Amino acid sequence: MNDDLRQYAGIIEQLKPHVASPDFSKRISDLTPGLPNERRFLIKMEVKRLARPCVRSIDLRGHVQGECRLYEFGGIKHYLDDIAIKAFEKQVALYGTFTFGVYEAVMETENNYRVMRDKAGEAAAAKPTANQAMPIEKYSVPVVNLLSYARRQHERMNFAVTVEVITYHQQSWRGNSVDISAEGLQIKLSPDARISTGEVIEIFFRGLEEEFSMDKKQGIVYEVLKTVFKNDHQYLMLKRHSENTDTPFDAFLENFIHGNKRRYKVNMSNTIDAIFNKTVEQFLSPRSPSVPVFIGIEEGKLVPRYAMTNEVNTDILDYWTNEADTLQLGYLVNQQRLNKLVKLPKGDRELYVFSFTHLQNDKVYFYSASTIELDEKDLLKRVFLGFGSRKASWRVFKLTMTDMSPEQAHSPLSIPDSVSSKIKKQNQAPSARLMARLKSLRFIVHITDITSDSGQRHYSEYTYDRSNLSHLKIFGHARNRPPASITTYRYRYHDQRMEKRYLLRSQLVMTSLNGEHSWQGVSEDISVRGLRIELTREFDRETDTIVEVGFPKLQELTEQYDVMKLRYRVVYYNEDKNILHLKACDGETGKVARQFFDNLIKQNKDALKAYPEEEDIAGIGHALRCINARNIPSLAFVMGKEGIRYLPQSAVISQRDESINQVAAHFAPRHQLNFEFMFRDRNLEAPFIQHGIKQIKLEQLPLRQELYIAYDPAKKQSKMAVMPRFDTRFSTDEARLNFINDAMGRGQFIALHVLLTTTGKPDMDMLQAEMNYVSMYAIHRARELEARIWNIVACAHLVDITDEVLGRYNIEPAQVKANRRFGRPAQPGNNAPA
Repeated sequence: MNDDLRQYAGIIEQLKPHVASPDFSKRISDLTPGLPNERRFLIKMEVKRLARPCVRSIDLRGHVQGECRLYEFGGIKHYLDDIAIKAFEKQVALYGTFTFGVYEAVMETENNYRVMRDKAGEAAAAKPTANQAMPIEKYSVPVVNLLSYARRQHERMNFAVTVEVITYHQQSWRGNSVDISAEGLQIKLSPDARISTGEVIEIFFRGLEEEFSMDKKQGIVYEVLKTVFKNDHQYLMLKRHSENTDTPFDAFLENFIHGNKRRYKVNMSNTIDAIFNKTVEQFLSPRSPSVPVFIGIEEGKLVPRYAMTNEVNTDILDYWTNEADTLQLGYLVNQQRLNKLVKLPKGDRELYVFSFTHLQNDKVYFYSASTIELDEKDLLKRVFLGFGSRKASWRVFKLTMTDMSPEQAHSPLSIPDSVSSKIKKQNQAPSARLMARLKSLRFIVHITDITSDSGQRHYSEYTYDRSNLSHLKIFGHARNRPPASITTYRYRYHDQRMEKRYLLRSQLVMTSLNGEHSWQGVSEDISVRGLRIELTREFDRETDTIVEVGFPKLQELTEQYDVMKLRYRVVYYNEDKNILHLKACDGETGKVARQFFDNLIKQNKDALKAYPEEEDIAGIGHALRCINARNIPSLAFVMGKEGIRYLPQSAVISQRDESINQVAAHFAPRHQLNFEFMFRDRNLEAPFIQHGIKQIKLEQLPLRQELYIAYDPAKKQSKMAVMPRFDTRFSTDEARLNFINDAMGRGQFIALHVLLTTTGKPDMDMLQAEMNYVSMYAIHRARELEARIWNIVACAHLVDITDEVLGRYNIEPAQVKANRRFGRPAQPGNNAPA
């Protein structure tokens, strides 16, 4: 039983004897009156799983504190001790036969060595000693600039040899090389060496002169790109000087690196950094709460052109879709608001927009107003907020504008073109046709839904004169003036297909390998290696299950192939578990399936209709994704699991969110952020992150919460300098307002809209080229990196909503402005990441 279901162990225990009874569903309802249907469904599936017949033999010899003996049941021989036999017979009495529930109960007896070890480990983790207490440093993590990593033009080899440096002024220092490439060199010198960035120097490879024919009087000319002081040494990053070529040395170096790179190992630090960088992007982008809308300049006007949808932000697009299923997002990012945003200072380009909808004669009417627009119509402000917030369709959106460049669409690998022709192809820039489509784009407007229950409740308490309701029509969006059309693209993640698909509807029968279960259905589309099918009932198995698929109608068309037992692996199913993606099994097992559909497609290409591509220009979705990753709208971090705790692993920052960036950087080393304040409630009942992730796993829905922070950088202790409190910890609006006033009196008040969600699986196919490169020279590094990647399980996005919260509680505009400007400009010596 997984951790999410352990809390219902008592209910599951009561249901075990009734799993085969006709009133099983009614019993579940009776025992779980307060649970949502999703949880009831999970409990039902778990009980059914435990009741499945089992044919495994149990051998506990050497695994328990007890004498084991032969015990036979149903023709299956087991070796059990007395405690295990007692557990076995007790569970068999419940289920009526040997099931997986019996098997798991026997494997979890109290005298099982593994169980005892696990309990001891949990007890130690749950009650840490003073030395084991989580230090604040544990919450400090490096900052990643998404898709920004070093790309090398040449392979760099780790190589240590004695070198001599001679400057233009004939000063000389001895040192050692660290790594070398055809165009670059890194050397290590004494910290006393006085060499400046930009200086041109000569390098003599003294350690190679005896073994190779080197010119002892004429050195190789390099330019100093960068100097770094670290661990009592000075490191110089050098580049070959373009005006001083040395053809013999070039040839020698190329041959030397090619012949020795396996011996001395290629320096792959940039590739390892790039892989993890891309992984963080994979985890954060598909779970971002913000919709990026790409704005172009056409005939001197700002025009919204494209938007990207993912698994979390799709609710925003659904909200702005009318009864005819037409996207009306342009109402929100209209010309007036875009013009307002672009005229604001770059660091202040944000708007808060309130909206609601009205349904009349089966038609949807949209109403929206920004805080600025409401301030201009002050008499209607309370009417709009008070009336709109009483509707179920009430929403609050944050709009931020960021500059962008079409050139940000290119994201090559970190590996040089020279490694292989395949790598060179992957490194190619986007096509001219694609860049022509992007060339007018200049800005991204990120739209984030920051609606909160407490905020809506507060606004709904506004009193207003109902006779003024008719005047709200000035905030309505006229249906006869449709907004700008915005084309949407989705984040392509995991389901990006490598083969062309064809539409083909044909009846099918899918069966489990043991033949005990079958499903009727129909194919939706086919490819050589895959199928998408729809079943008439729920598929009650997991992904990676091997199934047999039969096509009765297609079998009538062929005698060459047996298409009634084609082997496939389930790689995906939808939420209702009735639409499945299948992949032909690898090797000989799936050979017949691949050959049959390959032959079918070739012979019927003219008759088969290709599945419509989502992208009108190949690669545009990926290009927009790269641009967006380089212009993230808010602070975010990913988390991994260490023991029973979830801890931050890496972070990304938005340059616009100076306030929260300063808070996170306050107790962190340079170029790192510290998120201890997000875990401050860890010793309270139901801490937000630790408890929230479990809730998300169970309900499969992101968790949203407002966080209030009082920040006083003058305080020495972290718990006094940064004082966080989640919205649910306040009992009244009066308590919230007192916290806000106290925070501004002591320093600065910051409010965050926190979105917490689990992450998907890493898409290793997108990382494969670079992973293979690392594996070629350092398999252990590749394994460590892969383990680090797979350990990431959740992420949090922190959206600054300070001004909206202050406006909500009617804080004076002068105070809001002073609070916003607190700590600006950044003081010298601060450690906020660059």
